[in-house]
Amino acid sequence: MSAQEQWLLVDDDPAFLQVLTRSLARNGIEAITATDHDSALNAIDAHNFSRCVLDLNLAGESGLQLLPELLDSAPDLDILVLTGYGSIATAVEAMRRGAVNYLCKPVTVQQLINGFEPLEAPPELRPEPPSVEEMEWEHIQRILNEHDGNISATARALNMHRRTLQRKLQKHSRWR
Repeated sequence: MSAQEQWLLVDDDPAFLQVLTRSLARNGIEAITATDHDSALNAIDAHNFSRCVLDLNLAGESGLQLLPELLDSAPDLDILVLTGYGSIATAVEAMRRGAVNYLCKPVTVQQLINGFEPLEAPPELRPEPPSVEEMEWEHIQRILNEHDGNISATARALNMHRRTLQRKLQKHSRWR
């Protein structure tokens, strides 16, 4: 192994892994990738990683189930959970299971690197957490997508009046 820092990247999206691997290499970080539970555990056994970026959703499997197994194999490993669908509940659960941080996609490579920095780091180096409004918007979009864009069904699923949901959707579309 070289003197270069080595990270494990676990995500089921090969294109994302390829881009992230190249971006980390430009920052002096070598990355080994895994796309599922078994390949991640095999990589942990074969390498000495300092850090791991773990996607929350691995082709239908939960990264939260893999997280403690990775830590059992490599107790000193720093694991940052990355997800496209952030929620407070999963963030709390990830931290409870041993993650050092939890970030929502999309993130820049610098935000990812900074996500491993301790909270004592200066504020400009800390990753910016999503606002409550951003998390609400992401949740609404996920539920709306699950209901194929049906406003009435989405409002029922969110336990929200249909007109309230329509106002939120219209208000947000003006922000963007």
